[in-house]
This record gives sequence, structure tokens and C-alpha cells, in this order.
Amino acid sequence: MKLSLYIAKRYLFAKKSRNAINVISAVSVAGVTVGTMALIIVLSVFNGLEKMVSSIFNTFDPEIEITAAEGKTFVADSVRLKLLSETEGVSCYSLTIEENALLKYGERQYIATIKGVDENYPLVSGIDSSMWEGEFILAADNGRPYAVPGLGVSQYLGIRVNFITPLNIYVPRKSGSTGMNAENAFNRKYIFPSGIFEVEKEYDSKYIYLPLEFARELTENDGAVSAIEIRTASPDTKALEKKIRKIFGDGFVVKNRFEQQEIFYKVMRSERLAIFMILTLILVIASFNIIGSLTMLIIEKERDIEILKSLGADNNLIRKIFIFEGWLISIIGAAAGLILGFFVCWLQQTFGLVRLQSTSLIMDAYPVIMKLKDFIIVPATVLLIGYWAAWYPVRYLTRKFLSKNV
Repeated sequence: MKLSLYIAKRYLFAKKSRNAINVISAVSVAGVTVGTMALIIVLSVFNGLEKMVSSIFNTFDPEIEITAAEGKTFVADSVRLKLLSETEGVSCYSLTIEENALLKYGERQYIATIKGVDENYPLVSGIDSSMWEGEFILAADNGRPYAVPGLGVSQYLGIRVNFITPLNIYVPRKSGSTGMNAENAFNRKYIFPSGIFEVEKEYDSKYIYLPLEFARELTENDGAVSAIEIRTASPDTKALEKKIRKIFGDGFVVKNRFEQQEIFYKVMRSERLAIFMILTLILVIASFNIIGSLTMLIIEKERDIEILKSLGADNNLIRKIFIFEGWLISIIGAAAGLILGFFVCWLQQTFGLVRLQSTSLIMDAYPVIMKLKDFIIVPATVLLIGYWAAWYPVRYLTRKFLSKNV
């Protein structure tokens, strides 16, 4: 193997009688380098985007959520809640209720989703760390309720924390006769904001947080909740999910964060796989340069093959020489691509050279996260393609010059 590798290196770096072979070899290395670098960069960007969007979801999506299998709300009885609080692995939980409502602030109106939460909600979600203005306070010491709208909601309505105009909230009645007066068709209450949160445009323009009891009165859901949101004490939630399902039974749905946004995560993984396959196909196409380079080299080295055979070289040794020749092209290209890909990702992480055009995200530059597994999978894929590209011409073209067929 040392002899075949030595001769292969000589053939690769030595000047050929036909300059076209050197050019094609250089183009082959460049093609593999660019393909490898592109794979590293794209996969790292996908890692960054996935983590960025996951962090947005994690602000709103609890680690485990319990909802009713049928209907929008359910009664969270004290027995189950006591068992839940005593379950090992449950750090804390929060009762929440959601409903669409009409908001009116001065002369402006806006349809949003009110989300009533209890005092444990900041511990479950961490929403209090995403405040744009004010504080996440839903009830004062004297019991006075407060609201926390999203930045998009507050901007549309013109709400600021230090303004004295109350925010009126209208929710359709579920019972009672409305008569001819449209006002009787709605439950109406007013409230003042204590803060404004900002996470992501879609959420900021949709939600407004209210105290749980205040929201229950508006929606006429006395004692009912839309969900129980749980924060766990361990990152492994599978065993805990089974315990919770056993407590609540078949009438409830227990979901982890992946299941709450299952479509999104599946789409992200599918896109990642599709991009990887597309770039791999480009690498396969680029490897045809290796086939062309080896084909011309084998034709040029016909005389060398005869000399090696006369010196006692067997067919296996001669084939290895040209296979190593093609594989060295892939190895050099893969190594150069990994280095360049790492350098480009480092520049993006450090300086944020490529900016995001959207103003609705919490970052102004494409996020990049480099993972060790990508730096293992990518070169392994490149070397596998390179070996195939080297094996093909050697397998078929050396038949002409060797006394025995493969």
C-alpha cells in the first residue's frame, strides 16, 4: 500500500505531458472543495435557524402541555393537580386559558388572543425575561389586575405602559339573551397594562396576557382551563409523560415541545435532508471531473503500466495506484472544504456578515452553529463519493492494459 500511495502522489503532483490533465485535476479539487464547504455552511446555518426558532417556541411552549382530548376547556380538579405536583420530575405547573377577544384602546380596535395565566406562568415559560417595556406583573399587591400585551398588539393600538387610558376587552357571551343591543352580546372589562413583551412578530401581534381569574370572568369559564403547562426538573421527559398520562387518563392529551410543534420540526428536518441530498448530488456531478482526470491519466500512463508489470507489479497494485490518485483528489478537496467552511462559519458567528432581511426576527444576521457530527458526516460522504469516482474508471479502463480482467 505504501508503494501504490507513493506512486499515486507522484502522479498527482508531478507535471503531466498533457497540461489538460493538470487543469482537470485542479478543477476536480476545486469542485470537491466548494461542495464540501457549501455542505458545512448550509448545515451550520440550518442548525442556527433551528435553535433560533426553537428558542422562540420555548418561550411560549411549555416542556409538557396537558389539554383536553375533546373541547376547548376542561376542569382541572384538585385531586389530579395534587397528584401532578407530587409527581417526581415536575418542577412546577401553570393553569392557562385562551380565547379570542376584541381589544379597544381609545378609538382603535384589534382582534387578539387573550391568555389568562396564574402566578406560576413566568416560572414555566420565562416570559418575564422577554419584556420590551415595563414588567410582567398581572396583579398588584392590592389585587388590582394588569395586562401584558405583545409589542405588535401594543403598537397597533398605541398602548404604552405610562399611558392612563384603559384597555377595553370584549369577549362574546356564552349565555343570556342579547336582545336588540349589540353591547349585550359581549362581556366587557377594562384593564391597564403593566408591561409589553417582545419575542417574535407572530406572537407579539397575537397574544395579550391577563390574570387567570380575570380571563375566566371574561370567557364565562368558572374553574375551567384550556391547558396545564408544566416545567420539568429533568431534560428527559418521556418517563414523566407516561406518569402524567396515567394520572389524567384517556380524556386528555399530553404533549412535549416537539409534539406541540410537530409539523414545524418535521418540515425543518425534511428541508435539512433535502438540502443535504441536493448538495450531495452536486458533489456527485462534480466528481465526474475526477473520472475524466483519471481516464486521461490512465491513457497517458499506458507505458508506465507496462513498465510496472515488467518489474513484477500485479494487477491489484496497479489498480490501487489509480484509485489512490482519485481518492487523494477527494481528500485534498474535503480537507480544504472543511477548513474554508469552518472559516466562513466563524466569520458569520463573529461578525454577522450576511444579514437577515426580515425585521420580525430577534436576530439581524443569519445564526450559525457548527456541530461536530456535521464535520464527520460531510467528509465521510465526500470520501465515499470520491472512492466511487475513482473506482469506476479504474474498474473499466484498466482492462485494456492488464492481462487479466477484473
